[in-house]
Amino acid sequence: MAKIVNKYPVGIQTFSKIRENGYFYIDKTQFIVDFREKQMSYVFLSRPRRFGKS
Repeated sequence: MAKIVNKYPVGIQTFSKIRENGYFYIDKTQFIVDFREKQMSYVFLSRPRRFGKS
C-alpha cells in the first residue's frame, strides 16, 4: 500500500514555490460567490503570513 504524504508549506510565502514543489494547497476562491449569495457578515479565510499582500 502506497503511503500518501502531504507536504504543508510551513514558512513558504511564495505561491510559485508552493506550486513548483508540490506542497499541499487549498484554493478557497470558489467559496466567494457562495459567501456573497448568502450575504455572510463574517468570513475567515486562513493564509500564510504576508501571503497575497502587495
